[in-house]
Amino acid sequence: MKNKLEGKIALVTGGTSGIGLATAKLFHTEGARVIVTGKNPATLETARTDLRGIAEVVASDSADAAEIERLFAHVANEYGALDILFLNAGIVRVGNIADMSEAEFDEVFRVNVRGPWLALKAAIPRLRHGSAVVLNASINAHLGMPGTSAYAASKAALRSFARTAASELAERGVRVNVVSPGPTETGIIEKSGLSVEAAQTVRATLKAKIPQQRLGLADEIARAVLFLASDDSSFMTGEEIVVDGGMTRV
Repeated sequence: MKNKLEGKIALVTGGTSGIGLATAKLFHTEGARVIVTGKNPATLETARTDLRGIAEVVASDSADAAEIERLFAHVANEYGALDILFLNAGIVRVGNIADMSEAEFDEVFRVNVRGPWLALKAAIPRLRHGSAVVLNASINAHLGMPGTSAYAASKAALRSFARTAASELAERGVRVNVVSPGPTETGIIEKSGLSVEAAQTVRATLKAKIPQQRLGLADEIARAVLFLASDDSSFMTGEEIVVDGGMTRV
């Protein structure tokens, strides 16, 4: 059935590239009015062209409290309320525990944990009864992959946060669920600070660990997000959907 989100207002943080961009487009196809946020001037400009007629693109730092407040005030003024919130914005910083700096560790938690916490806090008064919140975590929360201590811990914190939020918001009629992608073709490996050679090695290693022998596609993750955002998952809250080609399940 098409138009699963007809008449809904949806906000996607980190929606100017990768999974967020794919999800914004799918939400629009399914009938939602969509707002996306981003921080990088280059991707913001590209997204404004790519999403013309599809979504409003708003410059907003997903970990800055003042900017988050302005974002949700804008949503309230322009759209009245929200029906769907996809907290997708996040970063990866790779490094062994012995080598990673405190600044890098703090940055990961500022963006990946503090940011979603602040966003949901600001969103609560604007979420209509029957709203759906989806958080983008990661299978890294379930693994002990070397070099991902900060990233994996931040995503495990996000998974835990979703459970508590689901409990607290249930009486308001708001569902909170998690999508946990496996390795996905979004360019995030290349953005993690690795050299070209190291990034290629990581990609090859990951593919070898995935039963389907490939990385996922952003559109495949977006379809899982759509399920959690729509009434198709109306009796689900506090749940996690893993989309990883069998990497952690087979």
